[in-house]
Amino acid sequence: MAENNVVRYSDEELQEFKTLIENKIAQAKKDMLVYMEAYTNSGNDTMDTSPTFKILEEGNQVLSKEENSRLASRLDKYIKNLEAALVRIENKTYGVCRATGKLIPKERLLIVPHATLSFDAKINEKKGERDK
Repeated sequence: MAENNVVRYSDEELQEFKTLIENKIAQAKKDMLVYMEAYTNSGNDTMDTSPTFKILEEGNQVLSKEENSRLASRLDKYIKNLEAALVRIENKTYGVCRATGKLIPKERLLIVPHATLSFDAKINEKKGERDK
């Protein structure tokens, strides 16, 4: 794990993370297409329903579209974070906590592959934000 006193994951471990992240990006992009399709789809025609039902239906469609838009936005951010993790893999800095310089435990990276902070550093960061 160490190379010339530099703490990092081995090339084999980095390749494992790369495969994991590429799979997560592919799945997230598929999910994004579903949300975008749902967001842009106008849905069923309500021309033949009563005016009251039509208003309720249109309101529901607006809420659904807003929710799909929010979900798509979150997925877009997630994809960008995963892509940034791929860059860190290429730079061989992936898995190094940006606050402590120590390796982020593999278990955390398997759950949150785009993490840049160890769990303790993340908790300390949250405490610091709360104390402001």
